[in-house]
Order: sequence, then C-alpha cells, then structure tokens
Amino acid sequence: MTDAAVSASRPLVVFDFDHTLYDGDSGAHLVSWLLKRRRWRKALALLATPLLLPLLAWLPTRRHGISGYLWIGTVGDTRPFERLIDAYVAANAPSIRARLLSPALAVLHGHRVAGDEVVVATGAPPELARAILDFVAHQDLPVVGSLGRRMLGGYVTDQHCHAGNKMRMLRARGYGAVEVAYSDSSADLPLLRAARKPVVVNPKPRRVEMFRRVLPPGTPILNWGCSSRAGDQRVP
Repeated sequence: MTDAAVSASRPLVVFDFDHTLYDGDSGAHLVSWLLKRRRWRKALALLATPLLLPLLAWLPTRRHGISGYLWIGTVGDTRPFERLIDAYVAANAPSIRARLLSPALAVLHGHRVAGDEVVVATGAPPELARAILDFVAHQDLPVVGSLGRRMLGGYVTDQHCHAGNKMRMLRARGYGAVEVAYSDSSADLPLLRAARKPVVVNPKPRRVEMFRRVLPPGTPILNWGCSSRAGDQRVP
C-alpha cells in the first residue's frame, strides 16, 4: 500500500517546506552546520566553491552543487544520515523552532482538522523536515523529500525533490490530483499549476509579477512571516 492510499474523496493539500512552513532554507542550514564542524571541511568547501556555486545557480545542475557541499560535510563520518540530522536538530533546537512560521502552521492544522489529506513536498531531506515538524506535533505528517545515498565515504543527493521532479516523486508515492498547493518558489510552478487552488506564500519580491502573470487570476500571494519576502501581510 502506498503512503497515499487514502480515500479518494479527501482533498489533497501539498505544502512546500522552506520559506513556506519554515523561514529559510532548512537543507542549507543543515549543510552549513555539517561543514562548520571541522576546519578542514570549511577549507575544502571554500576551495570547491568556484566549481560548486555555479552549479547551484542553474536548475539542471543544482542537485550536483548540493551534493558536492553535502559530501564535503559528511565524508569520513560513519554515522547514518538520520543520526547526523538528529545531532544537528538537538544542537540547534531553539533557532530551528523560532524559524517555524506560525501562520503557515495554523493553515496546515486547519486542513488536517478539516479532514484533508496533507503532505509536505520539499527539496530538503525528508528526515530533516520530519525532525523539525516534531517540534509542533506533526511527526505523523507525510513528507516527500530529496533522497540521498552514500558515495565514496560521504552522502550525496540521489533524487532532488525539486521543480518537475517534485511532481514525479509525489506521483510515485501514489498521490493524485492536487486540490490546494502552497509554495514560495518559481521552481514549484509545476506543482502550483497542477493545483486546482494554488497559493503563493512568501515569494521573492522580484517573482511576484511573474506569479501573477502565469497563475490564474486571483491567485493569493501571501506573506506568512518571512520579513525579507513579499506578499500580502495576512495572518489566518
């Protein structure tokens, strides 16, 4: 049975995680912590940045850039990735908790109370999103996220849950038609366009006009607490 083997009558609601439920890039925060654990990791990351940073800037190669920094942050550490995430969350619990966006969590909770089928689809590792959601008693919430694997003594990103691949990964887990989708990112246009009711949350200011142009008229563009982002200041 798939994770989405639920009643077909329940509306499917999909939330992005970073800049939607969480103020920032949770995966980047994790990788930064992994790199800062040792001076040699920081030095190696700096040496590799002229190669890796351009890869991050281009959507087709972004997974390779992320993988490079993740590998430098984990190579030589024999612990399972889940334990590294647990260590990161334990060491940074107050700052992580403070980044959870209360208005977004209220909307998510409202969908669950209403009986909707709610799933988080994120470019972050699913183990990381689940660990962060544990702070607000959503540990049972299904998460579809980027999948990693070991390579040459470290971890790399094998499947990046991002852009069009996010929709493919949702379909592979058995999820069907999307009733409502919440996201900040232009990379999530495939998800937002697939939703009967797209909602843009905390977009970058320069992306607002693009969202208005390509999404249906009247699509809400909201700000739920990211001070550096755009959107109507609306608290549920």
